[in-house]
Formats: sequence, C-alpha cells, structure tokens
Amino acid sequence: MIQPKALQKGDTVGLVALACKVDFDLIKPAIEVIENIWGLNVVLGTSLTSKYHQFAGTDEIRANDFQLMLDDPNIKAIISARGGYGSSRLLDTIDFTNFIQNPKWVTGFSDITAVLCHIHTLGIESIHSTMLKLFMQDGGEFALETLRKVLFGEGVNYNIPAYSLNRKGIAKGQLVGGNLAILTHIIGSNSDIDTDGKILFLEDVGEYLYSIDRMMIQLKRAGKLQSLAGLIVGHFSDLEDNEVQFGKNANEIIQDAVAAYNFPVCYGFPVGHEPENWALPCGREVRLSVEENGVWLSEGLK
Repeated sequence: MIQPKALQKGDTVGLVALACKVDFDLIKPAIEVIENIWGLNVVLGTSLTSKYHQFAGTDEIRANDFQLMLDDPNIKAIISARGGYGSSRLLDTIDFTNFIQNPKWVTGFSDITAVLCHIHTLGIESIHSTMLKLFMQDGGEFALETLRKVLFGEGVNYNIPAYSLNRKGIAKGQLVGGNLAILTHIIGSNSDIDTDGKILFLEDVGEYLYSIDRMMIQLKRAGKLQSLAGLIVGHFSDLEDNEVQFGKNANEIIQDAVAAYNFPVCYGFPVGHEPENWALPCGREVRLSVEENGVWLSEGLK
C-alpha cells in the first residue's frame, strides 16, 4: 500500500461534503481548528454550502468538488464534512489517474466508507476518522487528536480494556473496514475490498438488529469473513428492535457470525458513531493483540 505524505504546518487541505448537506455555520469551528491549531491552509469546496434535497448539492457539484481536490497538487489532504448518504453515487464518475500518481490523504467515516474502500482498491492508504461536523463534539477531543496524529505522520498505538466476548490471539495485517451497511452495499462493485488476511473493523448506527444479522450473513456468504486475520468490533449505536424481539444484541450477533472461525476478535473498540471515534489508517499494516488484560493495536508487525 502507498502511504500519502505526512502533513506539515503550512500545507493546504481541501474540505468537501460528498454526501448529505451540511450547516456551514456548524463547521466553522472545525475550520478554525484546522487553520489556527493545526497550522494548515484550507480550500473550501462548493459542496459545503450547496443543497439539493438531502444532498450537499447535486451529484455533479459534489463530484466536481472531489475531482478538483484530487487533481490539485497543492492540496495535500481531503477532509470530509459529514456522511449520511450519497458518496457511492459519485465513485464511477471520478477519474483517479492524478490521485494515483500523486496520492494524498482522504478522511471520513460512515457513508464515506465507500470512498475509503474504493481508494483501498487503488493500493493507497486513507483514514477512517471523525469529520468536520463532529470536530467539536463533546467527548471527542481525543478522537480529533488521533486524526491530527495520523495526518501528521505520528502513527497509531492504541490500548483499550478487555471485553467479556473477546477472542484472544494476535493478528497481523492491513486494516480495512468501516460502516457495516456500506461494506455490504459495495459488494460486487468496483469499490469492493478483498478482506483475505486483513484485520477488518466494523461499526454501524440506527439499524434494526435483524438487519445487523442480515448484513453479517451477507459478509459471511460473500466470503468476507472466513479468511480474516482478525476482527475489530466498534460502536453499534442507536439500534432498534421489532415488536417481536430478535433475541441478541449486536455483539452477540457478530459473535455468532464468526463462531466458526478462529481469528482473534475484540469488541468495544472506539470507532463509529460515537464521540470516541479513533482514527484508523485503512491499508496500514498493524498488529492486533487481544489479551486477557486488554487489547493493543499498533503499527508494524513485530
């Protein structure tokens, strides 16, 4: 995997909304953080102030924003404003030729999972992380700092407490993953990722429990689980249930889906639709150690 160059103070980054519309006033504090604390210059996409029904402008506006920022050699990273829905509508219209020749960081999560996965198929790292809309979210200060660290080349070294459902072991491989609904959505498309030998991370929000089960079965039937090196289960937030209850929570559903395999699994990792959404460099070679007294995720394979 190609790792884009680390940012340095004085670099320029592009800010874009590839999916749902944003309230520009709400992201002004995030722009101030990028400029005044991180020491970067910003280029604002037209999509940040555009609206077309639920989207941040028409597909053409959002795609043009993304294309211009991918092609501009002065822009060293592209930071997403928010998710929602709509980024996968753009991917087949984007020309990634210049991006492949001059890679840069692309960041985001949730619906932006489709973009990150597509970039993964090009052999380039990206960053699953908090977005502009959430920069100032209460309780998300450390998550924001993890994004800054990855962008500036300071790396990943995380430790979390043990969880009762964890399956112990050590895994080594590339990080891939993101939003469960989007990962199932892109199966069979040009953005579909190969998970063999990799460490997959999953998260989701606002789904019914039976839908979580259905999507995990889809991953299993599509061969996305059987050859994993390891699995990281993040936040599954604001889930719903039918009047006739499904009978298992999200972690138990996932535990059941991977019961036939023997790779290490950790639950409760701070990634997803909660303030604690730690930055994960997709495509980065990492070591996942799930032990009795905790879980460690760090760069390198030693």
